[in-house]
Amino acid sequence: MTIRIGNAPCSWGVEFAADPRNPEWKSVLKDCAAAGYKGIELGPIGYMPEDPAILREALAEYDLTLIGGVVFRPFHDPEAWEEVLDASKRTCEALTAHGAKHLVLIDSISPRRAPTAGRADEAEQMGAEEWAAYRDRIAKIARLGSEEYGLTVGVHAHAAGFMDFEPELERLLEEVDESILKICFDTGHHSYAGFDPVGFMKRHMDRISYMHFKDIDPKVKADVIAKRTGFYDACGQGIFCNLGEGDVDFPAVRQLLLDANFQGWCTVEQDCDPTLDPDPVGDAVANRTYLESIGFN
Repeated sequence: MTIRIGNAPCSWGVEFAADPRNPEWKSVLKDCAAAGYKGIELGPIGYMPEDPAILREALAEYDLTLIGGVVFRPFHDPEAWEEVLDASKRTCEALTAHGAKHLVLIDSISPRRAPTAGRADEAEQMGAEEWAAYRDRIAKIARLGSEEYGLTVGVHAHAAGFMDFEPELERLLEEVDESILKICFDTGHHSYAGFDPVGFMKRHMDRISYMHFKDIDPKVKADVIAKRTGFYDACGQGIFCNLGEGDVDFPAVRQLLLDANFQGWCTVEQDCDPTLDPDPVGDAVANRTYLESIGFN
């Protein structure tokens, strides 16, 4: 099994490029390398330098490979299409400049969905026409990334967006051709949504091209779902705990990857509030140590 373990700026609390709370980008590279990782994601476009020469020099300085990048934008909002398209093109250009492989598409948080994160039976559903347009926007960016830039594009379910719950993800996979759209499977968000990550992987392993490793504290999850706590407040309360301390069965995840002869990167993403997490480097080391303890090299 040739699996490499990376990390991502969101483990340092970086969700939006312009957030004044963000740590300095180069310090995240330094911390990631110091914690023992050899790869890192791009983070939101605009956080790391878009000048390839500047970022290339820094990646080389810390012996890091750029793995991929995420377009976390409102695919659900037709009025935001130009924003989605601009972020997608810029992300594709940044990835290809550094030989990165994975473009990840995430529908960002919607006010219509935020109150029902983790509550599939209560969540508002799109009508047929709205869904079709939404699906087509995702497919257009998937085709852009795969056919124009040669990237592997994966859809990523995310709490509080319109691509959150397992039935929505499976519906999208049925309606968009596998040749342009794979799965970036996030273990933590699947658990947050109330579904079994291992069960989903068993059914869809052949379409999973990339993994995000997150764990979920079941006590925090139960509390935030009961109280309808917002996603970022839930992050601040520690819903994404260190790997091995929550309800995701990572030994089973590893075995499924092994059985499928999975090749490539699995990226740790421990979303946190940058002002409340006192030790992101310590968490990164702990997560790396845990994965090594169950057989990931």
